[in-house]
Amino acid sequence: MALRPQWEWQLDGASGPLERPVSPVFGNRYDAEQWLGEHWRALAAQGVQVATLRQEGVLVGQPVPLPAP
Repeated sequence: MALRPQWEWQLDGASGPLERPVSPVFGNRYDAEQWLGEHWRALAAQGVQVATLRQEGVLVGQPVPLPAP
């Protein structure tokens, strides 16, 4: 049985990675990006300033700044 890749967002505030909120873990990049697109306003309201997508812990793409709501 093959393992599915794990995609998740590292959510950073003004002083670095946040413990909360926490990104769900996704089986593919599309679902991860769709989730961020649907939730960025709520994340920004919780202090997230930058979201960085990681696959198996490795940075994928560029960090995404989240403007304050």
